[in-house]
Amino acid sequence: MPLYDYKCAEHGLFHELIPISASGEVWPCPSCQVLSPRVLLVPPHLLDMAPERRQAMARNERAAHEPRHGNALSEREQGGCHHDKRKPQVFYTAEGNKMFPSARPWMISH
Repeated sequence: MPLYDYKCAEHGLFHELIPISASGEVWPCPSCQVLSPRVLLVPPHLLDMAPERRQAMARNERAAHEPRHGNALSEREQGGCHHDKRKPQVFYTAEGNKMFPSARPWMISH
C-alpha cells in the first residue's frame, strides 16, 4: 500500500497507508476524525530550482539511455593520448647518475 498525504484544516498534514483503490477518497484525521482531502506535495528543492536547470535535468533523464553523440569529449577529457603528461621525477644516485623511479627500466627514450 502506498503512503498518501492528507491535510486536516485544524491539525495540518498527516500521512496514511491507503490501498490504491481508495487513493482518491477523503480520509479521517487521526486527531479529530474530520474527513480531510488528499494533497500532493512537491519536494521543496524542485520549487526553488531554476527553470533552466529543471529543463536540463529532464533532458538528461530522457537521454540517459541514448548513446552519446554531439558535444563529444575531446581525447584529453576521455583520458586518451596527449603529450603534456606529467614529467617523471628525477633522482640522482650517490655517483651523480640520474635515476627515474617511475620510468620503465626497459625503455631508453622516445
